[in-house]
Amino acid sequence: MRRLMLALLTGAYLCLALVVSLALWRMGAAPAVGLAAFIGAMGLCFAIHGVIANVLQGAALRVDIETIREAHGILLEQVEKVDARITGLLESVADDAQRRSAELTSEVHQLEDLVVRMSERLEHQLSYQVEVARSEPRGRSPQSTALIEVVQDALAENRVDLYLQPVVSLPQRRTVFYESFSRLRDETGRVMMPAEYLAVAEPEGLTAAIDNLLLFRCVQIVRRLAKQDRKVGIFCNISLASLADEAFFAQFLEFLQVNKDLHGALIFELGQQAFNDRGPVEARHMARLASLGFHFSLDKVTDLDLDFQDLARADVKFIKVGAQLMLDQLEEQDGKLVIASLPDLNAEDFAGLTRRYGIELIAEKVEEERQVAEVLELDIGYGQGHLFGEPRAIRDSIIAEADPPQDFMRGALRRRAGR
Repeated sequence: MRRLMLALLTGAYLCLALVVSLALWRMGAAPAVGLAAFIGAMGLCFAIHGVIANVLQGAALRVDIETIREAHGILLEQVEKVDARITGLLESVADDAQRRSAELTSEVHQLEDLVVRMSERLEHQLSYQVEVARSEPRGRSPQSTALIEVVQDALAENRVDLYLQPVVSLPQRRTVFYESFSRLRDETGRVMMPAEYLAVAEPEGLTAAIDNLLLFRCVQIVRRLAKQDRKVGIFCNISLASLADEAFFAQFLEFLQVNKDLHGALIFELGQQAFNDRGPVEARHMARLASLGFHFSLDKVTDLDLDFQDLARADVKFIKVGAQLMLDQLEEQDGKLVIASLPDLNAEDFAGLTRRYGIELIAEKVEEERQVAEVLELDIGYGQGHLFGEPRAIRDSIIAEADPPQDFMRGALRRRAGR
């Protein structure tokens, strides 16, 4: 476009010079004068053109410079705004980090305070029970007295181990839960099974102390698994004695309130008979645990004719039934397979019935592959037993981390027991 305009202007200058030359020639001027006039007119036109072009170019340059200045001003304004926003954001992040740090510190202090208070309560309870047990022989046989001494010493010396057994999904056999068990060791290191020590621990009131220590450790182990981002839950046995203990339960509930983010990973388990025997105090305490989001499991099931509405109201989410017990109750009636205690229900529909109430069945004590195949035909989604893994002790280093602070099992118990 610029070239075309230059060509047109040059043509106009040429025409103007020719008009001047022709005008001089007609007025009688010599040809040389006309040529000189032509050249002079052309030079004058180009000189005027240069001046005008320079003026116009200077004006355009000034406009461009002014435009650049305005853009620079706008850019500076935006940079200042961005800088102010970044400064505000950094200050906000710093304030938020400081606030979170303060909250975390406060939560840690609160947790430490609760743990110490729970430890003191458990220490006092164990000490009292040991003293009473030793001061009241109750006509025990020498063998029972010796066994009680072993149990008391195991508690006093903190020789209570935590064992975990996997609960797997079927048919994948992937570990999704663990069940926790307590095991006592005598002074020689021999592991005592529950059947051996519970017979004497229950009459002496020591079962609650064992349960309380197990509950404490289960919470700590679940917290450790959560830090490792392992999405598995732990079934932790809880006795009616623990649920009925107002003083202990108040502190334990406060402890769980601090750890209520673990509600999906900690399931409290009690036997069918204990569930049926629960009183108003135990039921109220179970409801308070359920209000925090914690669920319950029923084991030691002997009667499959269950009140599912009552179970659902109590927030029971799992029922553990012995695999062989379930299979032994199967019988054929009128060409269909039913459960003896539920003759009106097809056996394969029993698991579906429990799910309608939000309850999952777990086949426990699975020992053989044959049982797995038959359990799968009943649409049971979970299994537990030695076939999938035996209970294994948690390492001593982890147990040490999960022990209540101040080593309250040692020293104080021995002093109070007069050792």
